[in-house]
Formats: sequence, structure tokens, C-alpha cells
Amino acid sequence: MTIGHPAPGALTGLRILDLSRVLAGPTATQLLGDLGADVIKIENPKTKGDDTRAWGPPYVTGADGAATDLSAYFNSANRNKRSVSVDLATPEGQSIIRQIAAQCDVVIENFKPGALAKYGLDHESLLTAHPALVCCSISGFGQTGPNSNKPGYDLLAQGYGGIMSLTGEAEGEPMKVGVAIADVMCGMYATVAILAALRHRDATGEGQHIDLGLVDTQMAWLINQGTNYLTSGKVPVRRGNGHPNIAPYQVYAAADGHVIIAVGNDGQFRRFCDALTLGALPDDQRFATNPARVANRDALNAVLGPVLASRNAADIITMMEGAGVPAGPVHTLDQVFSSDQAIAREMVVEMTHPASGGTVPMLGNPIKMSRTPVSYRHAPPSFGEHTDEVLAELGITPPKD
Repeated sequence: MTIGHPAPGALTGLRILDLSRVLAGPTATQLLGDLGADVIKIENPKTKGDDTRAWGPPYVTGADGAATDLSAYFNSANRNKRSVSVDLATPEGQSIIRQIAAQCDVVIENFKPGALAKYGLDHESLLTAHPALVCCSISGFGQTGPNSNKPGYDLLAQGYGGIMSLTGEAEGEPMKVGVAIADVMCGMYATVAILAALRHRDATGEGQHIDLGLVDTQMAWLINQGTNYLTSGKVPVRRGNGHPNIAPYQVYAAADGHVIIAVGNDGQFRRFCDALTLGALPDDQRFATNPARVANRDALNAVLGPVLASRNAADIITMMEGAGVPAGPVHTLDQVFSSDQAIAREMVVEMTHPASGGTVPMLGNPIKMSRTPVSYRHAPPSFGEHTDEVLAELGITPPKD
């Protein structure tokens, strides 16, 4: 973990113009920033910055005990960025953006398709002026198609793209994932696409436009459930914590809480049964193979449920680890971040921030690189914190009031 002024990162020397807000775009640019890129985050003075600055509580408090403009939500996706206040709706603001773009490698935005054209800041205009630029557009449904004009929100994407139909208890209502996973995964796809486009640019000198839709990316990470349907023609159903293709592979009630059992093959199933003194179960033809267990999961759970419910979760986990069977706890977040694993892997970092009068806690980056490790150079910025610094650095004269 490197905080402050580290050695150059893998993307040191790249400059990113970040016109995005909320979560999908900021997830991508934070990751690029962690890898060393210089990310210039443009924020609207009329709204006092990114929408998520107001998505609290909780907020980071200052030395005086008052709330700052650093909501926990904003902080989750905006470290390693410098905040510049610019009003894109004014000719002066548009001029500043063009001047910044001329000195950048990447522009990323998540306006409605076509919205930036009226300012002359759309990807076609920018690429005409700067053919080596990589422009990434993120929207709800992408730049084309019958729904391209509709707004894009994570919850809508989870519904339209199908993941909610697969999530939740079998007899319950469709359920969203507990975090804005459609936004986060779209940001991950954006990061991959930007890095691929930069490699092409470095090889050929040619920039390009990247078009990503929240719904497209959500469909793409339906993974085995999506291909289960495409292969069989059968619409998958909600199974709660059960797995559609493996059994037993789910959460079970223990005497003092819950435990995860993840039996991945027939050998593990036999060891699992032996550990629970259910040695005859693998010889029952209903349970002898994984396909048979999937077909007879209700009957299997009728046997396993009472046995597991009679034991404490920690005892079950210890028993399974001794037998070489995957099992684990269901942690609450206090248990997650105090775990020996989280501490050893530095998954919580503290970053100094002037507005807080101390430090702000951040989720650590999971990427561990031996030569060019990620770094934590800039805490999430206060609104407009770096306006004067960035414009002076780039030789841009701001308009007079």
C-alpha cells in the first residue's frame, strides 16, 4: 500500500478528462487513477458537483464537527482525482473543456446520447479535433437502439437486463443486488475497453470511440444463467441462495446463524457426507452425481438442513476445512473489515484529507502488482478543490468573473 507520492504507476503519464458522475464512469476513472493516471474530474458549479456528494448521510465531518461535501458514497469512487469546477453550459466553460481535452489521452462521459453535441463536446467533435483521443461514452442503453434516449440508472438496468429476475427467494419478489452492481460492472468494462483502445492508439496513433450501455453490460454478466437459458430455452427461476447448476452449493441455517457450503464435485460431496456422518448418502442414486443432486435438491436439503442446523457455524466450517470441503461464514461488514484477511491484504486504507482535519477511510484496491503497484495519491476531492491548480498547470486562463 502506497500513500502520498509513490513510484510511477503502470499508467503514469496518462491524463484522463472525466466528465462522468455518479458511479459507472467514476468507478472506471478511480481505477485508472489508482493505476497512476492523472484524472481531472469536471464538476458542475450549479449543482455543487457530482450528484453523489448529496447522497448521504453518512458524510465525512470536518474538524469543527460539521458535515463536509464528502459523502461516503462520493468517496467510494472518487479518490486519485482532482476536482475542477467548470460550467459546460457556458461558452467559457466549453472553451476550457476543449483546452483540457487537447492535453488528455482519454475523455469519459455519461451524458444522455447526443447531449454533448450542443456544446461541441461530443465524441465526434473531439475526435475530429484530436484523432488520437480515446473517448468513452457510458449511458443506460448505449448510443444506438430503440431505447437509447431513455435514462440509465442501476436499478433500471438490473430490472431490464434480467439480474433481478434471478435474485431473491423463490416465492419472493424480484430483488436487486445489495450494491449498484450494474454501475460497477459497467465501469469495469469501461476500464478494460479504455486500456485496449490506448494500446491500439499507441500502436497506430489512432483514437476511437467506446460506446457502453449499462443494460448491455448487465446482460453480458448474466454468465452461466444467461447461457443456461440460451442453451435450454428454459427461463431460469429465483433460487434464493441456491446455485442453478451445483448442489449442495448454498447458504444453510446453523444453530447460531448461517454457513455457506460450496460442494463443487462428487469427491467433495462424499467427504462432506463423511464429515457429517452421512456416509450412505453418496450411494443413493438421487445424490450420487451433481446432475442427480441438482434434480433432487429439495430432497437433499430435507436431509442436510436438520443436520447442519444442529451444529454451530464455526464448528461446521472447521469440520469442512478439515475434510477439504469448501465452506465459509456469512460476515457482516464489521466482521469483514476487522478480519485477518482484510488486514493482511490492506483492504482498508486511511487517506489524509484537509477538509476532514484528519483522515478518511477508503476501501483498498484489490490489484496487487509487483512492479507498478496501485497508489493512493489524492483523497477524494472537495468540490472544485483543484480548479486553479489544474488550469495553471495546463496553461489555461480562466474567464474573469
